[in-house]
Amino acid sequence: MNETQDWSDQWQAYKSTGSKAARDELVMAYASLVRAMAGRMQIGLPPSVEFGDLVGYGMLGLLDAMQKFQPEMGVKFETYASTRIRGAMLDGLRAYDWAPRTLRQKARQVTRVIGSLQASLGRNATDAEIAGAMEMSVTDFERLLMELNGLALISLYQPLDSDDDSSGVLANVLPNVEAENPPAQYEKQELHAALTAAIEALPEREKLIVSLYYHDEMTLKEIGAILSVSESRVCQLHTRALLRLRASLAEGSPAARQSAAGHA
Repeated sequence: MNETQDWSDQWQAYKSTGSKAARDELVMAYASLVRAMAGRMQIGLPPSVEFGDLVGYGMLGLLDAMQKFQPEMGVKFETYASTRIRGAMLDGLRAYDWAPRTLRQKARQVTRVIGSLQASLGRNATDAEIAGAMEMSVTDFERLLMELNGLALISLYQPLDSDDDSSGVLANVLPNVEAENPPAQYEKQELHAALTAAIEALPEREKLIVSLYYHDEMTLKEIGAILSVSESRVCQLHTRALLRLRASLAEGSPAARQSAAGHA
């Protein structure tokens, strides 16, 4: 996308008259944003998930964002659209159901074990402690973390609890530029506070990885270069960090439990 291009005329034409020509120009202009996000998300996903499929899902999110976007809100379209593009890709992945049921069961098992250990130890559990509780070697546990990486990438849009229902997801705490009713806004603030506390409780290296990956939008390879570790190790730490966050919010956060109850 041409960062210096002013698309205000196209937005005006599209929003005021529904101009198809203006819409098509905007779609072409922001298609590179979709491709960039698809490329980043594809990292760590299994080979069966094709780049073209992610782009297709993302284009649906882009069109939805364009339809709902109001330029007068004073928010950059890229900022507004990114959440919807990413959400559409994740929705597509969930519908595609690329992960075997056994892998999802393992992810829930690890989450429960981490939550139980955090509660009993009063601190973050080590790989050795988690592996021991799961009756496997540390090597096997690290291998499992690699297998769970794809699930970890979409874990912000998975249920908070251990069942496959819609009892609330971590994505509920992400900022939204759209106006919300006071109860929903209050609930999101509570969840945001719970997530912030859970992130602060992470080991320093995992906290840094979460910040670099989600805030600075760096790749796992770039993060590995900063930490002087392999990309595969960053992948393991990233997966473990997200499993810790899910365990903290699902089992240790009153706000999360209240949200889950409200959505049951």
